[in-house]
Amino acid sequence: MAKRATSGGPVHSVPPDLRKALLSDPAAREKWEDITALARNEWICWVISVKKPETRKQHIERVLSELKEGMRRPCCWPGCPHR
Repeated sequence: MAKRATSGGPVHSVPPDLRKALLSDPAAREKWEDITALARNEWICWVISVKKPETRKQHIERVLSELKEGMRRPCCWPGCPHR
C-alpha cells in the first residue's frame, strides 16, 4: 500500500488534522502541492498559531476553501514568526 504524503514547509511539518483534511479534499490537496514550501509554511503556521480548538478547525476549513479559490497565502495575517 502506497503511503500518501503531503508536503510540508521549510520550518513546519503538516499537523495531523490539516494533513487529514488535505488528503480528504483532492482539489485542495492539488493546490497545496502547487504552492511553494514557504507558502505552505505560512498556512501551517496560521493553523497552529491559534489557541482554541474551534478556531483551529475554522482555520483548517478556510485553508481548504481559500486554496481552492486560488489564494496562495493566508490573507490579513502578519506571517509566520518562525522564518
